[in-house]
Amino acid sequence: MGLFDKFRKGLRKTRKEGITAQMDAVMESYTKITDDLFDELEEVLIMGDVGLPTAERIISDLKAKIANDKITSVPQVRETMKDIVSGIVWGGSMLKLRTKPSVILIIGVNGVGKTTTIGKLAMRLKNQGRKVILGAADTFRAAAIEQLQVWADRAGVDLIKHAEGADPASVVFDTIAAGKARNADVIIIDTAGRLHNKKNLMDELNKITRVIDRELPDASKEVLLVLDATTGQNAVNQAKDFKEAAGITGIVLTKLDGTAKGGVVLAINNELDVPVKFVGVGEQIDDLQPFDADAFASGLFDAKLPEDAEEEQIKSFIEGEA
Repeated sequence: MGLFDKFRKGLRKTRKEGITAQMDAVMESYTKITDDLFDELEEVLIMGDVGLPTAERIISDLKAKIANDKITSVPQVRETMKDIVSGIVWGGSMLKLRTKPSVILIIGVNGVGKTTTIGKLAMRLKNQGRKVILGAADTFRAAAIEQLQVWADRAGVDLIKHAEGADPASVVFDTIAAGKARNADVIIIDTAGRLHNKKNLMDELNKITRVIDRELPDASKEVLLVLDATTGQNAVNQAKDFKEAAGITGIVLTKLDGTAKGGVVLAINNELDVPVKFVGVGEQIDDLQPFDADAFASGLFDAKLPEDAEEEQIKSFIEGEA
């Protein structure tokens, strides 16, 4: 299954039950382009977890393009909307892993799919020939360590772990030491499910970051925030708080296939100015996909990509590689 097909399948609920279906219903009820049409489309966007700032921007851009291109047909509004959405969402899906070792720090609240994301990412990297080491710095829950061990075994990579309740920063220190000693290409570190209103947990994250910066001062570092797409606008609010506390470099949006709230991608891109780097569009290992703006917009509107687009799919998700 190609990249576009995976996005199309993953966005099915959003198309059939979410903003896409609702926008289509609105446009089908109009024969002329009017201010009322724009108002109703804006309301659909807001209610569809796109958020007010992003909805206002989309409608403003839509009005401007319709006027500039002298569009008079309501069916053309849909295609114009797809073009605008494609322009708002942006990829940046390439991971910056320029050094050996490089570090990927995975953060997010409990239940969003952090451990699964780490496992799938580790397998992707290993399949590209990279030596990966995992660090189990979520020491709050014994189950988290056990789950990560299952994924480490499945991926065939090493896991550095301490006992439940150990100092997470100490786990990170030992993981980095092991990464250096074993000549690892990439170190991926799991962290506890941090709720943004728990200051002690945010302080702990800062401590982990200081250890990484001290032990690997020149290393490439990605800080990926994992968000659950099914939570809609709440995911945006989480991301704002984490961005302020952790300086995130990218978003991993999981469970996109299980929700009609795919519009949250637009809000994340527009309001946070942080790229969505990966999306989860299913349960299988290869269903963690590098984010592609054109494939997302086309999948959202059930449109067809250009004939040569399938040949231009992302061959690598690491910057600088073909």
